[in-house]
Formats: sequence, C-alpha cells, structure tokens
Amino acid sequence: MLTENTVRASDRRVQFIGLNAYEQAGGGVLRDLFEHDDGGWLQDVALLDRLVTEKLKAEAETIAAESWKWISVAVDFPYGHADGLREVEGKTVDLSPEEQITIDALEAEQAKLESDYQDADELPDEVDQRLGEIEAALIAFEDRPKIYDPAEIVRAGVFVSIDSEGRLSVDRGYVRPEDEVPLADPDVGQSADTQSIEGKAAGTSVQRTVIAVAGSAADAEEDDEDATKPLPDRLITELTAHRTLALRDALANNPAIAFQAVLHNFVLTAFYRFASSGSCLEIGLRTPTFPAQAPGLRESASAKAVEARHESWKARLPKDESDLWDALSALDGDVQASLFAHCASFAVNAVYEPANRYNQGHVSAQSVRTRLDQADVLARAVDLDMVRAGWKPSVDNYLGRVTKPRILEAVREAKGESSAQLIDHLKKADMAKEAERLLDGSGWLPEPLRLFDSIESSVDQESEAGPLPEFLGDDEDQENAGDDDPQQLDAAE
Repeated sequence: MLTENTVRASDRRVQFIGLNAYEQAGGGVLRDLFEHDDGGWLQDVALLDRLVTEKLKAEAETIAAESWKWISVAVDFPYGHADGLREVEGKTVDLSPEEQITIDALEAEQAKLESDYQDADELPDEVDQRLGEIEAALIAFEDRPKIYDPAEIVRAGVFVSIDSEGRLSVDRGYVRPEDEVPLADPDVGQSADTQSIEGKAAGTSVQRTVIAVAGSAADAEEDDEDATKPLPDRLITELTAHRTLALRDALANNPAIAFQAVLHNFVLTAFYRFASSGSCLEIGLRTPTFPAQAPGLRESASAKAVEARHESWKARLPKDESDLWDALSALDGDVQASLFAHCASFAVNAVYEPANRYNQGHVSAQSVRTRLDQADVLARAVDLDMVRAGWKPSVDNYLGRVTKPRILEAVREAKGESSAQLIDHLKKADMAKEAERLLDGSGWLPEPLRLFDSIESSVDQESEAGPLPEFLGDDEDQENAGDDDPQQLDAAE
C-alpha cells in the first residue's frame, strides 16, 4: 500500500534523469530494509515528471537548432504514432578512417575475450564489464547520424522520447500530409492541452516544438464486492489490441491462410450483401487504429516482429513508386505470397469496441460481435496462441485492473482452489502482485485472449503453487504450514 502512488527507481523516467538529480531536487525515496528493492521507490511523482519534462525540453531546444519544422516530444509515443507520415530518407554519415580502425580493434578485442573465456562457467567481473563496454561502443558506432536534404528539413519534424532503457530516443525526418506543400505560416498548430517552446536555428525562425509528456493510465478502482463483475470495456479493448497485433503477426507468417482470408472477404462482398461490413479483415489496407493504448503494447514481441518485417520489406522495394510494378513482377510466387500476407495482415481488426445499446453510433453491437467471431475463425486457422505470442498476466496489464473475485478466479482456473486460498485474505494490491507470481508460466489467459471458451487447469496444480512470503501470510496460514508439508517444501526449493 505504501508503494501504490510511487514510481520504482527502475522506471524509464528515473533512468533518464538519474536518481541523483531527483534527490538533489528534494525528492524522497522509500526503501525496503529487508529485501532488494532495485533502488527504492520515488515518492514525489509530480517532481519526477517536472524534471523529466524540463530535460526533454532542453533536448528539444538543442535539436531545434537543426531547423526542423516541428519537434514532438513525449515520454513514450503510442504504437503507430507515425502512421500517415512520410519518412524522409537520410544519408548515413560515412565512417572516418580513424573510426574504422577503432571498430576493428574493438571487434578483435571482443573476439579474443569471447574465445579466451568460451569454456568458463562464469565470466570474471572485469571481463564481463569490458565486454559490456565494447558492445556499447560498437552500438554507438552503428547508430550513426544522418544527413538530410535542407529542403526536406524545413517541412519535416522529429519525435523525441525515452526508450525502454531510459535513454533519449530521437527519430528524425517525418513529414505531415499538410506540410508536403510549404505553408506561408511557419507556425505549427498547437492543441489546447500541450505546452510549447520557441527554438532558433542559424538565425532563422524554427517551428514551435510540441512537448507532451504522456501520462499513465488511470488506476482501476478498488472493488471488494463479492460478485464477479464483467470486465471493463476499456480493459477488453486493451486486451484485444494485444490479440490484434499477435493475429497480424501470425497471419503474416501464413501466406496461404492470408490469401484465403482475403478471398473470403472478397466473396462476402461480391455475393452476400452487407456481409463484409462485419468482417475482421478490413480490406483496402485501411489499418485500424487502437482506441486505447494497452500497457506494453509498443514493446510487445508481436509489435517488434511486425515492425522488423515491415522494415525488411521496405528495404527490398524500390524507392520510386513508378518502379514498383516491375519490381513486384520480378519476384517469384513464394516471395509475392509472403509480401501479400504481410500487407494483408495490416487490415486485421480484432479489437473489441463498446457499442451503443440502441446502435446509435459508428459501430453496432452486432457488427462488433461478427468481427470478433470471424477473428476467432482466423485465429484458429493460423493457430494463434497468445502465450507463444508473449502475453502473460501481470499487475499492469490485467490483475491490477480487475476486481478481487476476478483475480481469485484466474488463480483458481490456473492453479486450483488451494492456490486461490493462499491469497484470498490479502488486500487487492498484494493479491494482484502474488497472483502475478502464481500465474507466471501457467499459460493462463483472460477470456478475451482465449481461442476457446473454456480453459483447462494445469496438471498437478497443487504442487506448482508456492506459498506466500511469511510477511504476507496470516497466523492461521503459518500454524497450518508444517515442516512436513510437501507443497511448502517444494516451494522452498
């Protein structure tokens, strides 16, 4: 309960500004005297956000000297934030002879160290540290600056954010549709809820830099009612956003099913009037956006796989669209099919949307139900498994967002009644945390992510469930947990 309104020292924002800067500004840190706490918990979240905003502004002002038209700044941008923008091609700065010599020397040293210690069970601390330094240095050489056409810079912009490791992330060269033709007014339109700063570059006026620090999603309300309530609409939307990305990735890896899915949609359109309006495959490559950004969506394995595949295809295709037809004609059937599957996957929409009960909105309950039913058909066809796709229940993405009966129901389904009883006396925050531990590796999924309506419990559930730490258990639990209890002994091991 003490840490519910705090931020861990491992948070990307803390890594970005440094814990020392926060403490020097007067921020308090809560620490655990009895367990490893990864640096503690920062108690003044408002101070942390202010320090992060100030540092991001300073970085934006430095980048503004490059004369970009706009710079959009956020702690983290949502998935697909650059959709609809044209990416400017920059030329990577060539390595100097001195830099190439340095790279060769680092690679030789890295190879020698790896060869010398290839049979060692554990690397010495100094060797492990040196290999880390070499890897960081080589990565720095790979991430080389690019040179952009000045004519493109005056109409393009930059995204500045913080990556998952707390490092500054600068993504240059994106042109908005309205900026394709230079405008007479150099000011970039601002929304009512953003802050702006002025930048100057080489004596000329530079566009305002938009600074919008993303906030965290609102915490789920505490609900200790005995009844199991339906899942909140927003949570279902977030969960099915994860499923949509995973389904896109699975479909892109199965060209035969992708072709059949598109053919199925075409036949619906041609022969069954109005039937295609509820399909989960939105043909025309109109990529649906996610109305709610689920925690960890941008960093998920599915998102990274989709992005990597897209960049790989982008590198193979001609830059001039007039050359595209001949380039596609030169590809053999299998390669064309793979490209077809990749493009078709972007049309997948398996996201749940709450509909007005009287269908007085842009979506009806029937069309959403039809979409999700067809998404189930497609998921079975590509053998979608959200566990293999990398999703697992955590406090952030599910357990901390639902009621206590829902948490207990999840543990009961995955681990059995005895495991649910281990945590049924806890407060919600502790219950969610311990449920995450119990469910780790169980393969349990909430209903919106399941392929079938039911889920089988794991074999030998009783032996897999570990006891709670002593400080979380009550006296009755400790009295009943004898030294000869096999479940307690297994968990201790």
